[in-house]
Amino acid sequence: MDIQTYLRRIGFAKPVRPDFETLRAIHRAHMLSVPFENLDIIPLHRPIHLDEQALWNKIVVNQRGGFCYELNGIFAWLLKQIGFEVIYLNARVFNSDGTPGKDFDHLTLLVRAPDGPERWLADVGFGDSFTEPLSFEERGEQVQGLRAYKLEGNSEGYVLWQRDYNGQWNKGYFFDLQPRNFPTDYEAACLYHQTSPQTHFTRQSIISRATPAGRVSLEEHTLILTENGKRRKLPVEHQTDFNALLKEYFGVVL
Repeated sequence: MDIQTYLRRIGFAKPVRPDFETLRAIHRAHMLSVPFENLDIIPLHRPIHLDEQALWNKIVVNQRGGFCYELNGIFAWLLKQIGFEVIYLNARVFNSDGTPGKDFDHLTLLVRAPDGPERWLADVGFGDSFTEPLSFEERGEQVQGLRAYKLEGNSEGYVLWQRDYNGQWNKGYFFDLQPRNFPTDYEAACLYHQTSPQTHFTRQSIISRATPAGRVSLEEHTLILTENGKRRKLPVEHQTDFNALLKEYFGVVL
């Protein structure tokens, strides 16, 4: 990996070293620069591959985004090149009925500085979520802007909670700390999310990234702008309008 080329992709120009300040800064830069998106699934109908060269070409060279396996896969690669210790984790996203989803439904990361005792949850691939890493050692709320997060541990693993703008707490995903192999352990779930009619990734296109004041998201017929906790939805009526907004807000040309 050419670290400097990757850092230019996320708009980061400072020196990097395997410490928390670097982790915090590049995590935030990644969230602000690289979108969460499923455009290879809809509308392009292109297969998604998780090998390093495929991730590099798509996200760095072609200035695209991706979903969790791609974004956290390449981010983990960057972190290891800088000198961090990274463990790939199996996360299960909670369904609307409160039950956790299937194994390897989501890829998230446990990160340590070399020989450091602190552990951090890093995740640049969960869409509208925390922009800076979360500490495993902090048992209470971890406030980020107008939102807050907490890691609730139990005998089986951890639950990620998010407090939304309205003050309501919601479960994000459950994960355990058993080290997993990437990409091997995630390939079946990655294929499932590309092909199954039961997953939302095959039903509607989405592209979304964090902004300094909130978030911008573009769905098939709607532009969603969130600023300081207030959300605006604007209709997108024509494909030409969709393509123009895709380029304006995300720098993506299909």
